[in-house]
Parts: sequence; C-alpha cells; structure tokens
Amino acid sequence: DQRIFAIASAFEAGYTIDQIHDLTKINTWFLRKLRHIFDLKLSLEKCQIVDELSPSLLEEAKTRGFSDFQIARLIYAEPDKNIHLVRKYRKQLGITPFVKQIDTLAGEYPAQTNYLYVTYQADEHDITFEHKDQKSVIVLGSGAYRIGSSVEFDWCSVNALQTAKKEGYRSIMINFNPETVSTDYDTCDRLYFDELTFERVLDIYELEQPNGVLISVGGQTPNNLAPRLATQQVKILGTSPTSIDRAENRHKFSSMLDELQIDQPQWKELSSKQAIYDFASRVGYPLLIRPSYVLSGAAMNVVSNDTELDHYLNVAVQISNKYPVVVSEFIQHAKEIEIDAVAHQGKLVAYAISEHVEFAGVHSGDATIVFPPQKIYFETVRRIKKITRQIAEALKITGPFNIQFLAKDNDVKVIECNLRASRSFPFVSKVLKVNLIQLATEVMLGKQVESPHKSIFDLDYIGVKASQFSFSRLQNADPVIGVEMASTGEVGCIGEDYYDALLKAMLSVGYRIPERTVLISSGPVQSKVELLEAAKLLQANNYEIFATKGTHLFFEEHQITSKLLNWPLDQEQPNVRAYLQDRKIDLVINIPKNLSNNELTNGYLIRRNAVDRNIPLITNARLANSFIKAFCELKKEALSIKSWDEY
Repeated sequence: DQRIFAIASAFEAGYTIDQIHDLTKINTWFLRKLRHIFDLKLSLEKCQIVDELSPSLLEEAKTRGFSDFQIARLIYAEPDKNIHLVRKYRKQLGITPFVKQIDTLAGEYPAQTNYLYVTYQADEHDITFEHKDQKSVIVLGSGAYRIGSSVEFDWCSVNALQTAKKEGYRSIMINFNPETVSTDYDTCDRLYFDELTFERVLDIYELEQPNGVLISVGGQTPNNLAPRLATQQVKILGTSPTSIDRAENRHKFSSMLDELQIDQPQWKELSSKQAIYDFASRVGYPLLIRPSYVLSGAAMNVVSNDTELDHYLNVAVQISNKYPVVVSEFIQHAKEIEIDAVAHQGKLVAYAISEHVEFAGVHSGDATIVFPPQKIYFETVRRIKKITRQIAEALKITGPFNIQFLAKDNDVKVIECNLRASRSFPFVSKVLKVNLIQLATEVMLGKQVESPHKSIFDLDYIGVKASQFSFSRLQNADPVIGVEMASTGEVGCIGEDYYDALLKAMLSVGYRIPERTVLISSGPVQSKVELLEAAKLLQANNYEIFATKGTHLFFEEHQITSKLLNWPLDQEQPNVRAYLQDRKIDLVINIPKNLSNNELTNGYLIRRNAVDRNIPLITNARLANSFIKAFCELKKEALSIKSWDEY
C-alpha cells in the first residue's frame, strides 16, 4: 500500500517517467497522471499563505482531488489549525462542490437514484435541496470494515436510519463501504457514497441543512469528528461534543472520576524512560503500556518484568515530550464487565450488563461475552449501575454509551467510557429483545421515551458471543489473544443455560469437540490450577491427555494421568511438534507464560503448528476451562435447537 508514495519519492528525487516505467513496468499513462498530481503539489508548496493561491490553481487542485487538509498541509506548518482558512478562501471564490447521481444504468436510460456523490468536476446539481423544513437527519456510517469497526456499527447505523424515518424524518446516510446494508439503495432516502471526513461531512451538511447529525452510531470514525464539526456550528444530535471530549480525553475523564470518587486503575502519561521505571517500581508489574495517541487497543502491550519493559521502550516506542506513553497498572485475575446503555439528558433509560469469560487483559472485541452475566456478585451489579448513573449524569448523556469495568472481590474500577454505540449493542439488543439503538435514536431526536422495564434478571435463557480469528491466513503471526484486538468476526448464540450457549458459540466460530486427544501446556501456576478441574473432567470422560513437561509434573502431583510430550525445540521423542504434524491431537490448550511474548519460543511453535494444521487452539485458561466443561457435560446431540422467536 506504500508503492504509490515510493513513486512520489522517485519524482522528488528527479526520476523521469521513463525511468520509473523501466523499474516498475507501470503503464506510462498512469505515471503521467501521477506526475501531474506531483507537479500540482509543487505549485501549491510555493504559496506561503492561502491568499497567494490563484483561483485557477485552487480550482484545479480541488478538481484533481486535493482535500482542504492536503492543501493546508502544503502551505502551513500546522494544517489542523489552518484548514478552516483554506475552506473560507475557497468558498469566497465560489469554488464549491456539486452533488451528482451515480448512473446505475450505464447511460442507457436517465437514472433517478439516491446513490449520490460530491464532486468538483461538474457545474450543476443532479438533485434539489429542501432547505427550510428541517425534516431530514444525517447519519454518519462506519466507513471501511476493519478490525475494531465492522458490521456491528452498520447494524446500529441502519437501525438509526429506520427509526428516523419512523419518526417522520428524511434519512440521509454518509458512508463509503459497498459491503454495508446502510449503502443499499432502499435503506435511506439519500445515500452519499462518500468519505467520512470533516470536509466532506461539512459540505453535505451545508447543502442539506438538516435537523441535525447523528454521529454516535457509526463507531469511532464519526465520533472523532464531533469536536471539529461543533466548531462549525453543526448541530450534533444527542450527547454534546463537549461531553464527548470529556470522555475521550484521558486527563479530563480521569479528573471527572476523581471528582465523583469513582475508582480507576492507576495510570500516568509519561515522557521519559526514567519516569516509567519509577512508576513500575511504585505500582509493580504487570503494566499496560501504550503510545498516548492511539485508540482501540492498537500498539498496546502488557509488560511483565524489567526485560520486557526494556524491550518495549527500546524497540516499540519513541518517548519524548511530544510523544508520551500512557502506563497503567494491570490488575490480574479481575473480571471485565461491560454495560451498554441509553440515557436521556443524563438519566438512565435502558441498560444491558454483560461479562467476559476471560479475565481482563483480553480486548473486548476478542473476548467471549456472556449476557446476562452468570458469575458476578449481586453487589457488583448494584455498584456498576450506581457508577453508570453517576457518569451519565455528570456527562449529561443523551443517546447510546458503553462503559467497561474491572471487578475483583466486589471492588469495581472504571476502565473507559465511550459516548457512542459499541460493538456489543446488536448482540445485547437481540438477546434482551429491546432495540437499544431504536431507543437511543428516539431520545437523540428529542422524543420522550418510556423505560422498557426489562431487567437482565427477567431472562430465562443465555446469550454468548464468541470471536472468530483469521490467524491461519496470517503467516507466522502468533495466535495469542491479548489487549490488542485481533478478531475478524463474531457469532452470537442463545441457549437454555450457560454451557448450552457457550458450546453453540464455540462450534459456530470453528472449534470442534475433540474426539479422543487433548494437549495441555498450561503456562503459569495460576493457569495450571485453573485447568485442574477441567483436566479431571477430561480424564473422567476417557480423553487421552498429552502435556508438556511442567504441566505433566503438575498433573502427576494431582493424580491426573497424562503422556509427556517434549518441547518443539528439544530433539527428544515423543515430540509435541511431530504429534501436531501427524494430527494426533484434536484440541490444543496452550497458555502463554508471559502476557506479552514476541519471541520465537516453544509456546509459539506449538500455537503456530496447531493453527497451520487447523487444530482448534485455545490460549486462555478460563475459556479453555469453560469449553471443556461444556463439551464434557453436554453432548453435541443434546444442544437445544430453537429459533430466536422461541426464546
């Protein structure tokens, strides 16, 4: 994906089109077009201030696809602060875009479609705008599907569109992903198949002059636009951009929690190695560490000792006043609990509390989620509801939001709060049979709504959401789940009880019930203890257990029969690698010793060999424990098969 920028660098270095053609074999027609863009860039760079741009040069730059931000970046040192100067100057000169219809009939007949796009290569609009009735609502979609933002947010966007239509508004969608339902021709009244950028959203807002914009249903991409859109007097429906900033800004949110006397894990934003080492000695390992400018778990790491911290600080990040890192205490063996909720002017309207099967430390997008929660204290639920009400009131939330909690022995801490729909909204809505996005859209449109009065304790069935991974397609990737999200999909299943739902969900994402053999390499002592009961169940159900050295000795001490397999890097037989290669193992449970371990170790070789041979692999002790209990207690034939309506 960086090739095109290499061509730009070649132009910069003085290469000719013919030289680049000889090296790349790219057709000269394309290279001439790229050269033209490069020459335009050089012309724009000659200007010191925006007023020096000639109208013809600015118009050509816009026609050729330069955004206001790109133009600002070529002229000013701080483009973020000066993008509005480019926009203002461009509008003064009358250089504004036009809305055209995508011709779905290839020119055979006049096409009347609601597939629209914005372009500077036109001189008139294909549609008319109703400016005065304020009866339209713009919904910002989820953009490209990728890890962290996928079809869950499209479900939220579509439900918001449908609710707006039901409430008597014309629905307008801005999204650019052809795989989404929100970009289907019959989902909304007007579809702008265009980019979700500040400039484009503002262009469409000024043309449509709607009642307002819904930014909280499409995930993090539209949410990030809130503060900048607010500076341009865009009417954002629901929670105010000031509150969104207060929740997103780690310092402001942390100060608010302190004021409300709500507990949170200790953390510091630090800009020197010495300060990080001091924090580590004060708080103790493990620590969660990440660059301060990232979201959704990207570039996060858990470090368990001085060696790992040294490696991370020397290789993974550049630390300075400009690029600080956030270091947090990592609380081990704590439950992670989420609440998805809807509030109206700070008052809680509806909520759904779900728990992760895995202990905290697995990204919520990768975790196996149970709803309603099965294994948390009633007092924990009470505290979570109380904290949620406090935060909703303090931030004056109107619309959807999600809060993640850590709970250990009834001690509840807040991890983070997102003032938008979350990845789990569709799942909990379907299990609870209360459409939380419909409720959220109604309150954001100013409608008075009744609380559904449906408690999570009223349900006599269980929902489990399991994650789907694509490690087999990623050569050499270590198939371990952790704080950085890796899953590429998920399945939600409903069952009569916890094990019924869990087994369905695990089978649905590709796990298989082992026929006769299970390999257990159980890592740290805590995981060994956690898997003891499961190992006894396997033995009682006549499974043959293979184990690596430490696990084998531990099992021996606890009267569990296992066959020793030597590590992959040992040359001794019987060797675990040979058994995996010969497919003599039906299920692999391998718990990594450290929370972050990027080296080519024995554990990695076991995990990779399992994945490459399509042998089911579990790398989390709690999930392994639950899965083993599920298939030992429930036979596949005993799984309840019902339609959603029957629950």
